[in-house]
Amino acid sequence: MPDFNAPEQNALDHAAPVVWPVPLPLPTSFGGREAYVEQLRVMLTSSDPKLFLFPSELADFAGEAARALGITAREWESLDEIVPSEGELPAQNPDEIGYLQYSSGSTRFPHGVAITHRSLLANLRAHGLGLQLTDEDRVVSWLPWYHDMGLVGCMLSPVANQLSVDYLKTEDFARRPLAWLDLISRNPGTTLSYSPTFGYDICSRRLSTLTRVEDRFDLSRWRIAGNGADMIRPDVMQAFVDGFADAGFKAQAFCPSYGLAEATLAVSLMPPGEGIRLELVEESELSGVGTPAQERPRRYRAIVNCGRPVDGMEVEIRDAAGAILPDRGIGKLYCRGTSVMVGYFRDENSTAACLGGDGWLDTGDMGYLSDGYVFIVGRAKDMIIINGRNHWPQDIEWAVEQLPGFKSGDIAAFAITGTTGEETPAVLVHCRTSDASERSRLRDDIRERVRAITGISPVVELIPPRTLPRTSSGKLSRTKARNLYLSGEIVPFDIAA
Repeated sequence: MPDFNAPEQNALDHAAPVVWPVPLPLPTSFGGREAYVEQLRVMLTSSDPKLFLFPSELADFAGEAARALGITAREWESLDEIVPSEGELPAQNPDEIGYLQYSSGSTRFPHGVAITHRSLLANLRAHGLGLQLTDEDRVVSWLPWYHDMGLVGCMLSPVANQLSVDYLKTEDFARRPLAWLDLISRNPGTTLSYSPTFGYDICSRRLSTLTRVEDRFDLSRWRIAGNGADMIRPDVMQAFVDGFADAGFKAQAFCPSYGLAEATLAVSLMPPGEGIRLELVEESELSGVGTPAQERPRRYRAIVNCGRPVDGMEVEIRDAAGAILPDRGIGKLYCRGTSVMVGYFRDENSTAACLGGDGWLDTGDMGYLSDGYVFIVGRAKDMIIINGRNHWPQDIEWAVEQLPGFKSGDIAAFAITGTTGEETPAVLVHCRTSDASERSRLRDDIRERVRAITGISPVVELIPPRTLPRTSSGKLSRTKARNLYLSGEIVPFDIAA
């Protein structure tokens, strides 16, 4: 394994060879072969593995990516042919790297989160304590193991806490979401299962008006219905309760949480049994800046309580100058604890940008504390999260740049938030043609290109050239572009639908 390029960290000083597992994503239904092979290629380039293992059904995709980089690769079924060594396994130091996590970050500029054995075990312990796990608990999961919530929360945590787990393939859940609830119902001991908000949403939407949920499902023993990985929407949670109450589902089973791969997984968890708790926050305050005068009626958004910091984790909310804010002061969330990463693999600049020498991690998320509970209101960083999947705006902008006639600096991508709290990607694009039909074609081409690369369909707005704002150093300011767009100061061209 290559050097980590972080000389101050002793995690990479090994007396014997070691193996770091690096889980990579499976292909999705969008983008096709070319997009997935490119995704593998950039992650393989970043992690520089000595061996690339893949299932036989992905041999064409994985083999092409490996050959392009000259990486040794083999189907993992072939490992059965290897004669086991009689040598002793190398001893591991708790502060050595345990694995790299690529569940978050740009597919063009991937961030491999380096997690030590100590960090992993600390978070697994905190996870078990926070959920008040017992020997009687049983888990059901459809979450992919390349995502931190699936890997740590629903695979490694049950292993560490000696719990039984029933797994449903992620692709089977995507085809038949209600199979998740069928599996919970068929296994009478199931007490714990996690999902991002969209998982609960799609199950509610799949219910037929003719379905008698009490005849098909039994969700009465489900005591921890975890929710994380994206913004938690109260309307979706209420719809799930309304839809499945007759099957025995209890609203207090919901367990909102907050976490990120850079903290291994969990930062905060709602104590079991407390359910969804909301606070109303005036929209102008959500950026952490607020406005002294209101020229429109005051509008409030319901913010979900994401629980208390887990054991061993500290949380602070700071303003733009770095000062710690009091209760209900909205600012950027920082966390520190034994489960925080040691850094990004081979990326000292990105590590230094978010992780201080004192161990405090800048999560890039906006929130506030109230009586010891964590509330998340949005993101200060540019990442866009749709249906639990992370998208960097650079990836969306790059997708548009591949179309003829566009160049870097012509595009700004960011998230806009609906009245119910759901996120939608918006793309502002400089347009140099005045022909209405040509503008309509460009808009459709841009939307389709972004969908093919990322799997999401954005709101596309064509705007006059030289409209997008720049920083003093000449860089694109996505935050300012978003603010100007939402305030009406950036006026898109009027294009007939």
